[in-house]
Amino acid sequence: MKNIYLPQVTNDNAFAFIGDADISALIVCGIVLVAAVALGVFMIRKKRTERKILIITLVILICLAVIGFATIFGVNDYVKHISANRIITPKQAQGLKDVDCILVLGCQVKNNGQPSDMLSDRLRRGIELYEQGTSPKIIMSGDHGRKEYDEVNTMKQVAVESGIPSNDIFMDHAGFSTYESLYRAKEIFGADKLVIVTQKYHLYRALYIAKKLGIEAYGVSADYRMYWGQSNREAREILARCKDFAKVIFKPKPTYLGEIIPISGDGDMTND
Repeated sequence: MKNIYLPQVTNDNAFAFIGDADISALIVCGIVLVAAVALGVFMIRKKRTERKILIITLVILICLAVIGFATIFGVNDYVKHISANRIITPKQAQGLKDVDCILVLGCQVKNNGQPSDMLSDRLRRGIELYEQGTSPKIIMSGDHGRKEYDEVNTMKQVAVESGIPSNDIFMDHAGFSTYESLYRAKEIFGADKLVIVTQKYHLYRALYIAKKLGIEAYGVSADYRMYWGQSNREAREILARCKDFAKVIFKPKPTYLGEIIPISGDGDMTND
């Protein structure tokens, strides 16, 4: 077995102090502060009648903003609550029966063709799950929509270099989003029961999508270290959860479907 780079393991909960409630409180406080300042400035300049109109308008806007943010964070909390009990440890994953595949979700590949830290950690976890017998097959799902940018071949190369047989590794070249990766895992590869590998903040949404698409899914996190810009990702993920909450209601088809490639078959059928 060839050696691959394995990053230094650090605290899995390095960002546990960053919560959705903290983010929401900052946003709401910011809106109220801006509104209060604006109200003060305009009330000084406007006549009495105009002040009343302005006050009513600002109150309506503030109420709409509060309702909007309450909806966003309500949906966010709901998605997390529904998915939380499906996040398991590697040891628990080892005890699962008849898992069709391990689904490793792709993310950034560097300009030099090497996986980013987050992707390296996802691959590390996926390889670990394969080697411990969680499932005999892996799907590497990511963005290969352009010739000059290729997540999935990079992902497969790392796994092959770690000793996993090439024919056990499938590549989904059209996994352009979390929703599309899961939709295609079911409809193209025929996976009805799978284990998803990504960072924990991302698992909530992935597991919620899987549930709504009729997939029996479990998630194992790949948080081996702290990641630069994670607080920004956490904030964006709140909106992403709301987006996919709406998307799974309508279940639109992904960008590409194509011919069926059974996960029970040969992964090399997905090679370029």
